[in-house]
Amino acid sequence: MIKEKTNSIWIYRIAGLLCVFFFILIITNPVWADTITHKFKNPSFSGINTSSHYLTIENQEFNRKMSIKEEIKAIQEQLERDKENTTLARFIRNLESRIYAQLSRQLVENLFGETPSTEGTLTLEGNTIQYSIEDGVITLIITDENGNVTEIQLPIGDFSF
Repeated sequence: MIKEKTNSIWIYRIAGLLCVFFFILIITNPVWADTITHKFKNPSFSGINTSSHYLTIENQEFNRKMSIKEEIKAIQEQLERDKENTTLARFIRNLESRIYAQLSRQLVENLFGETPSTEGTLTLEGNTIQYSIEDGVITLIITDENGNVTEIQLPIGDFSF
C-alpha cells in the first residue's frame, strides 16, 4: 500500500511537471515571435517590380478590349448571316438568279440562234453590254458603272461539242 501511494505520488509529480512545462511553453511562445511589419503586396505602392506590374495591367486591359471588339464583330456578322438567310432574302436571290439566267439565254439566242442579230445593247444595273458580230467573230464590250471596259472576242465557227 505504501508502494502504491509512492507510485501514485510520482505519477502526480510527473503530471504536475508536465503541466508546468506546457504552461511555461505556452506563456513563452510570444517570445519566439518576430515583430510584425507591414509590407504592401501591390507593386504600385511598394515600388518592387512596378514596371512589370504596369505592363501586366496594360496587357490585361488590351486583351479585354480586343475580346470585346471580337465579340461585337462576331455578333454583327451573325446578324448579317441571319438577314441573308431569311426566306425573303433567299427568294430574292433565287429570283435574281433566274432572271439573270433568262437574260443570258436571250443574249445567247440573239448571238447564236437561228436568226442571230448583228449587234445589240443590254443595260443591267448600270452595266452596259454591247455586242456585235463581224467576220465570224462576236465582240462583247462590257462597261461597268464606274466606266471600266472589258472586251471579249469569240470566234463563231470554232465551237463544237
